[in-house]
Amino acid sequence: MKHFLPICLGKTVRSLLRLARRGSALPGLIVERIDVALLPDVLGSLPRGVVVVAGTNGKTTTTKLIVEVLRAHNLKVFSNPSGSNYSRGILSSLLGQISFSGQLDADIAVLELDEGHAAAFVSAVPPRHSLILNVMRDQMDRYGEIDHTTNLLHQVAVATTHNVIVNDLDPRLHSERFLQDVGAAVSAFSASPELQPLFPGDDELLETDQRAKIATFDQTTLERIEPTPVASFDGASLPFTLPFGGSFNSLNAVAALSISRAVLGSDFDLHRASEALVHAAPAFGRGELITFKGQTIHLVLVKNPGAFRAALESYSGDGAHTMIALNDHDADGKDVSWIWDVDFAPLKSDKVQLVSGTRAPDLELRLHYDDIAVAIREPDIRRALDLFVKTPTPTLKRIYCTYTAMLAIRRVLRPGILGEAA
Repeated sequence: MKHFLPICLGKTVRSLLRLARRGSALPGLIVERIDVALLPDVLGSLPRGVVVVAGTNGKTTTTKLIVEVLRAHNLKVFSNPSGSNYSRGILSSLLGQISFSGQLDADIAVLELDEGHAAAFVSAVPPRHSLILNVMRDQMDRYGEIDHTTNLLHQVAVATTHNVIVNDLDPRLHSERFLQDVGAAVSAFSASPELQPLFPGDDELLETDQRAKIATFDQTTLERIEPTPVASFDGASLPFTLPFGGSFNSLNAVAALSISRAVLGSDFDLHRASEALVHAAPAFGRGELITFKGQTIHLVLVKNPGAFRAALESYSGDGAHTMIALNDHDADGKDVSWIWDVDFAPLKSDKVQLVSGTRAPDLELRLHYDDIAVAIREPDIRRALDLFVKTPTPTLKRIYCTYTAMLAIRRVLRPGILGEAA
């Protein structure tokens, strides 16, 4: 009962915020300040330990898919489903499920971690399994150069006790430097040679360290995407279906299968895994289809060159009327020069009806250099969304948006639904 008072306080704050219909990491922040041992004590007691999902892009969707697969195998899973990936956000989620005595009814925790906070988390809660998805330029005003982000993810791999799964398509994650001092078994997820051009790395045109030889090599591979995605591993093939699109999401699913295999071992069941994926819903703001005032709006989070490029390659060209919202708040990153590294040419066949957000003028200028005309520039996101929705169109409407823009848009499209804890 040593955590009783902090838990009571955290639960009370969380309840008050929910009554006000607000999502916030404030309960976790308060508890973190007064009881630093609560999180490691609770998570350290789980019989199957902790799975950490880290990397620049794809964490929230991949974490959700892992949870679905493990639950399909009858495991009780604790996770941070809204994508709040700091320790305070994880604590806030924990306060919603933990008992006043500090007991969590779960077999395993599957947690996505922000790169900047992952090293501190794993020093307190060493993961049993970790999945390292990729390393991309993202919020350079916060993380600095990409090598610094790689070093942060390296600390996650070193702290892992049983299995580390890395992206075979990202040379930085196979460098000798990255795998140095990693004591856990290392394996990988990948894509077939024919599909690899769909998943370019951040510095694909630059020379990188030679890929290291993996001592215990076991690879889960995306063999094809059309007409039905197929994953292969250990001599088996698994056709699967996702209810949401995007070639990058097919690779995320293969990453989820790879870590699920590591967790479950011989208990991994092909049919259960396939059924879990087909019933998975898109993660918060990541490819959601939202019906609003009789129209279908496709919400796509884009936060860096790699994510935007992948989204355009997967979704553009279907004639959808398009809005792009670019903010530069702290959670987005103040430096938006990354938009000049995105090839917007795929949008030429779609109508870009609106640009919005705090950096709408920068975005309009960038699109101009790719000969893409913008019908309306409205920096205020609520007004822009109102104009976007009012314009009748028989086609799907799609909004590409950075993180805080996505939160603002989603609060309008789905009022009353609690948002992420920042």
